[in-house]
Amino acid sequence: MKKMAAGVFKANCLAVMDEVQAKRETVVITKHGKPVAKLVPINTDKDEIFGFLAGKGKVTGDVVSPALTAEEWGELY
Repeated sequence: MKKMAAGVFKANCLAVMDEVQAKRETVVITKHGKPVAKLVPINTDKDEIFGFLAGKGKVTGDVVSPALTAEEWGELY
């Protein structure tokens, strides 16, 4: 992992982004020697958001029929 001062990053932003993409190496951006941001290469092999909850939920019971009968609804039905 490479560290870089914010001023150096600002001056060379596009070149640093190209280097991160090409070398697949993370760059930590520092301000006064303290880390404030991290530039990481994106994983293009798979979509991290789409389908991330797949298989986590479960349907139980009847989801088609009304929750209450006509008698339970009373006059609202």
